[in-house]
Amino acid sequence: MTGNYDFVPCTPAGVMELIKESGIDVSGKECVVVGRSNIVGKPMSMLLLHQNGTVTVCHSKTKNLAEKTRNADILVAAVGIANFITGDMIKPGAVVIDVGINRIAPKKLVGDVEFESAQKVAAAITPVPGGVGPMTIAMLMKNTLKAAEVNQTK
Repeated sequence: MTGNYDFVPCTPAGVMELIKESGIDVSGKECVVVGRSNIVGKPMSMLLLHQNGTVTVCHSKTKNLAEKTRNADILVAAVGIANFITGDMIKPGAVVIDVGINRIAPKKLVGDVEFESAQKVAAAITPVPGGVGPMTIAMLMKNTLKAAEVNQTK
């Protein structure tokens, strides 16, 4: 919150890396984060804000949620409820990043976004599994390497 970005939480950092590597400019975009956790939602909103996005933070109790999500150029779903965001809640052409991981059957994982309907509307969407998860691991490795480097200089 103070602007120290030395060690960024891994999942939000992975999302930002995905956005950057996809050539998406956050500056001036309407960004909606659905989720307010200390681990993902809050740091995600701060990272988007740091890149000059106009950020709205919503959650499962937000009134008129679909109205807010339909304004998003960049929509990050991190609410922890399977298939919570549906295609009709997404602005055509939006970038949708699904941070959720929900087990709905012994061998069936889904995200917070109902993928089938969302992919018909979104310009880009991350799958679950296989989207943000590998980026989280990559950012964990980045943070670990950085911590080792800092420790060596002491």
